[in-house]
Amino acid sequence: MVKNVKNANFISTGLVAQNRRAHFDYAINETFEAGLVLTGTEVKSLRQGHANINEAYGIIESDELFMSNMFIAAYDNQGYASHAERRKRKLLLHHREIVKIISALNRKGATLVAMKLYFDKRGRAKLEIGLGTGKKLYDKRETVKERDWKREKARLLSH
Repeated sequence: MVKNVKNANFISTGLVAQNRRAHFDYAINETFEAGLVLTGTEVKSLRQGHANINEAYGIIESDELFMSNMFIAAYDNQGYASHAERRKRKLLLHHREIVKIISALNRKGATLVAMKLYFDKRGRAKLEIGLGTGKKLYDKRETVKERDWKREKARLLSH
């Protein structure tokens, strides 16, 4: 018998996790939207919002792209089968996008970073990934200076 349960705490569409430091730590040149190969318990855990992509990065294995170190917590009501929380997850992209990303990653200093994890309007899990290079300390200081100046300028103009 099925109970009539409200799933108010489930995420059907919208943002699940976001890497706020991606633009601060990396100079993102290009972004892509990728699908993910997930198991059932991973999707259920994502629907509850139990994910962290702050330390996730892309790797190449046999001409395929994988996202490594992406944390999806174990599902609370799991049965006999569960998933590894930090396993490699395959990215689903068009072939020309994969070729473009692999050629960029083979260059020195390029990194594939996870930026946003969300469910699209069709209910599919999508990952926004950014292709960029790491910023140096002086670049980060410049970013902070620019952000503070914009905030101060807005404050002065509002008065």
